[in-house]
Amino acid sequence: MADGRLVIGTRRYSSWSLRGWLSVRLAGLDVDVQALRLAGGGKTVALKTLSPNGCAPYLEHAGIAVWDSLAIAEYCAELAPALWPQDRAARAHARSISAEMHSGFRAVRSALPMNLGRVNCPLAAGLDEDTQRDIARIDTIWTNTRNRYGAEGPYLFGATFCNADVAFAPVVSRFASYAVPGLSDVSHAYMRAVQEHPLMREWAADAAQEPQDWQLEMYESLR
Repeated sequence: MADGRLVIGTRRYSSWSLRGWLSVRLAGLDVDVQALRLAGGGKTVALKTLSPNGCAPYLEHAGIAVWDSLAIAEYCAELAPALWPQDRAARAHARSISAEMHSGFRAVRSALPMNLGRVNCPLAAGLDEDTQRDIARIDTIWTNTRNRYGAEGPYLFGATFCNADVAFAPVVSRFASYAVPGLSDVSHAYMRAVQEHPLMREWAADAAQEPQDWQLEMYESLR
């Protein structure tokens, strides 16, 4: 019998769910995954009765309730400390960039919604200044972090896919979906490594099996 459950939203679109799921899987938690169709715009009624904040992801594990993807990442790291770098300076850096991702980059979130069904398809209207500024900052984070802490690669802090990579995994998907230009060679190499991670491939495969009627026009019609 599983030790709990993880409630997630539509895999095709839910970046927050992807983060929570990745941390849970990396920590090896034995939980059932309950996927719900997201209605968009915070209107998923079922979530209101399942999650304390009415959002996904939501984790129940060993009688403990955890919501919000960053809280789930920290909870998982208590059980699997390798989810953060061992070195204190690297760990502080990893937590800082993860928190920056968690609370910021609103322009990228708005302009480039996650859609795993979209592949290498730039926006016809191009990218506004705020979105370009966010992209440049993310490119700087990836490049500087890899150069300083993960030069051996392939991930931000070396050979281990950690919570910092979890935080940026949906951004990798977004940048690939919209063929975001101007990224460094280091960032492109990092994106390839993340996309090729077995858990990312598993998530994408499961997303492809979701019912057709789970798709939302607001994302599918974006050009």
